[in-house]
Amino acid sequence: MPPRLRQCVVSALMLSLLLFLSSLWLPQGTIQKCEDSWRPCLSVYTPARQVTPAAVPEELRENNIIGECAGQQFQVSRLLLHLNSALGPASDVLLEPYLLCWEELIKFMEALGPLVGLFTHKVEEKITLIRQLSLEESAMQNATADDPQRVAPPPPHAYRSVRSMLEAELQRGVVSFDTQTPSGSRTLLRLHRSLLWLQLLLGKLGTEREERTMGELCRDAYLEVLAPHHPWLLQRAAELVFRAMPDRSVFLQLVCVRTQEEAEPVMRVVVATIREVHQRTQKELEIRNMLDLP
Repeated sequence: MPPRLRQCVVSALMLSLLLFLSSLWLPQGTIQKCEDSWRPCLSVYTPARQVTPAAVPEELRENNIIGECAGQQFQVSRLLLHLNSALGPASDVLLEPYLLCWEELIKFMEALGPLVGLFTHKVEEKITLIRQLSLEESAMQNATADDPQRVAPPPPHAYRSVRSMLEAELQRGVVSFDTQTPSGSRTLLRLHRSLLWLQLLLGKLGTEREERTMGELCRDAYLEVLAPHHPWLLQRAAELVFRAMPDRSVFLQLVCVRTQEEAEPVMRVVVATIREVHQRTQKELEIRNMLDLP
């Protein structure tokens, strides 16, 4: 077998192993996608579909640095819109715009190449699970509201925000600290860890010298955040993905800039907003001792 063909076969086998192992960290089941799609469909949040000038931070708006980038799926302006929308009152995080942030980040990862894009289907499953739990909650509330014998008003929607979801699932006993359960809290924790990985990666892409490759920066962020939660085989398989990362010029195209200097202010605002969302979520998980759910 020619060396190049042998390398392709080994890479394919390792990638299959990676996908199999990564599925072990997800709740298993037959949850159906919302309206046969993982697009937004919750009634508790109706996002703005157009990115208005007010949604773009003043620093970037004044210098005309950021806007809609023609000809591509990922839009950094749309990511910023959803990130800012996720920042709810009283330092809470609203769930639906949080999930919309992830949908935009999925487009970013898929644009980095087919190997990186294969990771995203697991993120889609997590998004779908939380949305399905929210839809079941809405159906239960509607049924209760239609009860002619009911006097008290229905309780607030449990899946409106990170705080309300964690608290409701704890009170209902659906969160296990010993075994894996298909709870929104456990699913959120996995998204939360991955969000920190992307925060670190985007931060490095905005500040690290251009000589460092995209794969090197991905590896650094992975080793810092996700590797401690993955077994040895999964870590080795992830190396294949890092080696397949495209040139950093692809990243510049994705954020619609021409140079590293132009990318820095854009990434500074994006990373700062992701950090705020992550810190708020971290606090809610930490005070409930949920940072190590199995």
